[in-house]
Amino acid sequence: MNLRRLGAIVLKELRQLRRDRLTFAMIAGIPLLQLVLFGYAINMDVRGIQAAVLDQANTASSREAIAELASSQVIELRYHLDNPQQINQLLREGRISAALVVPVDFNARLQRKDRPPLQLVVDGSDQSVQASARQLAAYPLPGWSNRQAVEVVNFYNPERLAPLNTVPGLLGVILTMTMVLFTAVALVRERERGNLELLIATPVSPWELTVGKVLPFVGIGLIQVSVILLVGHWLFAVPVRGSLLELYGASLLFIVASLSLGVFLSTLASTQFQAMQMAFFTFLPQILLSGFMFPFAGMPKAAQWIAELLPLTHYLRITRGIMLREAGMGELWNEALWLLVFCAILLGLSVSRIQKRLD
Repeated sequence: MNLRRLGAIVLKELRQLRRDRLTFAMIAGIPLLQLVLFGYAINMDVRGIQAAVLDQANTASSREAIAELASSQVIELRYHLDNPQQINQLLREGRISAALVVPVDFNARLQRKDRPPLQLVVDGSDQSVQASARQLAAYPLPGWSNRQAVEVVNFYNPERLAPLNTVPGLLGVILTMTMVLFTAVALVRERERGNLELLIATPVSPWELTVGKVLPFVGIGLIQVSVILLVGHWLFAVPVRGSLLELYGASLLFIVASLSLGVFLSTLASTQFQAMQMAFFTFLPQILLSGFMFPFAGMPKAAQWIAELLPLTHYLRITRGIMLREAGMGELWNEALWLLVFCAILLGLSVSRIQKRLD
């Protein structure tokens, strides 16, 4: 082995790496992204779960018990309700994940000590909320010597089956991985082969070119949704309690959002390898911060703000709402609206960058 020739090859690779700014940035960017995201996202000690309280006893001791549980910081009491029907409505809309109920005979239960004096109704479609509810159930109350002071009632998933929580999330995760990557790589491949330049030279407008490239992948995405729903129902008995048509409508919106992201990345990348790098760079924040892998409520506020910008966060709420809570798009309209805004912004940016290439 000739060390001089070997050194020349090494020097050539280093110079080429320096010219490839995206790869050079990824060398430091990917480890930093993983460190920051995992450091903030991996927090199983959930705090600040959005909750409501229904105090049917309305006594000094019941208010003291509510204040004691609120001081645990596991739940954040945002709503004070007047009737039990409001609990189901807020849970269906996803505005709360738990509701603390103080029964009328709260004082009598404290004296008899025959059953828990409080009840915590939780959204069973989120396993992290279930785990935090069990933690809160063992929280000590003044004047209560028994181990469990709170009776936990799981809505939508009383058996605590993991697939009911996982499969709706996998809809979004799989679509994110495939749609973004397929679109970004496919468009860059067209550019590398010279086909994209030929298309730009034709009378085809930037909007026609962008939408025409996206539409075939929409059908592929809908096929993937059908496969996941069928296999999830067949193997794991995961239900679709809400409207199947609305679920497909929301999926179509999310597919377009993911394809828009892929098209935008393709306008930034020069090679297929760069497109794959950037696609991977967008996977981590969405999967880690959306609430699919780790509890959303356990993240710092800054991480939650970033998560609100990501389409997977909103699609995950929609799928769990429709499939498990029997919610309708009328109750989840704000999540769908953000997906629509995301599509419009990314498609507009992509078309503007294609327009610049025509100049």
